[in-house]
Amino acid sequence: MDNYTPRLKNRYRDEVIAKLQEEFQYDNAMRVPRLTKIIINTSMKDATQNVKLLETAAQELTLIAGQKAVLTRARRSIAGFKLREGMPIGARVTLRGDRMWEFLDRLVTVAIPRIRDFRGVNAKAFDGRGNYSLGLTEQIVFPEIDYDKVSRINGMNIAFVTTAENDEEGMALLAALGMPFQKA
Repeated sequence: MDNYTPRLKNRYRDEVIAKLQEEFQYDNAMRVPRLTKIIINTSMKDATQNVKLLETAAQELTLIAGQKAVLTRARRSIAGFKLREGMPIGARVTLRGDRMWEFLDRLVTVAIPRIRDFRGVNAKAFDGRGNYSLGLTEQIVFPEIDYDKVSRINGMNIAFVTTAENDEEGMALLAALGMPFQKA
């Protein structure tokens, strides 16, 4: 397993770099946008009353990502939400390297096609600097999650951080990697 390279990483190196270099007229292959990290984040409002729910969500996130999830804590107290500073309210995982490529491959080829009534991901969810955010409403679209053992359906936010300089380059990169954007 020492020479293993993820399938999507090979595709990026072999096909996507050449395609984007031609499309955007880059003089150097190092200017082609790259995916630097993927951040998966989930939070629960009910975690203030029941921390066990959050621990279960973190375990599911760990299963999905293949890397241990870290609990996130409240930055400030909000009395209306019965929230105190430092209370655990969510979990997140930051993926880089081969785990990032493996997760993106599973997301695009397995999880997204399992979403009911799916018509493509929103092409307007870019931040202006080529980074993309995607929201999923159910964690059960991932095959790692056993549907019978799920006590509660949780959503998650997935942020794709790229080296693209603008949204057009970021969209071209993610589309070349297989992200199914909506047709306008």
